[in-house]
Amino acid sequence: MIELFNPPDVSPPFSRYSQGALAGAGLRWLHISGQVGVRPDGGSLSGIEAQMHQAWDNLLAVLEAGHMTPDHLVKVNVFLTRAQDVGIYREIRDQRLAGRAPASTLVIVSGLARPELLVEIEAVAAAP
Repeated sequence: MIELFNPPDVSPPFSRYSQGALAGAGLRWLHISGQVGVRPDGGSLSGIEAQMHQAWDNLLAVLEAGHMTPDHLVKVNVFLTRAQDVGIYREIRDQRLAGRAPASTLVIVSGLARPELLVEIEAVAAAP
């Protein structure tokens, strides 16, 4: 079981995420490497929205391959190369996670592994 929480003595989240995620004993853990806006055939997508959707598609495919669902997400880390994309990222994340709010960190970075990449999303999940 995963318990998501926001303690009353900590600033409320800036968007839909939880300040803490507590995973119970005896769970299987899945660490998902950073997923980017690259299709399964290796082709990169252009534009932030297309890359974000593909990164989420990739992350959710790895989650499914690990026999888990978005309900099992404990932590999501996001790396954006442009601060102006924070709002659209939050919209797409909320849409793709359908209201789920795992612990989350969002960082603006100067670049990713390839210059055309605009977003990278990694996650940790736990399930019985």
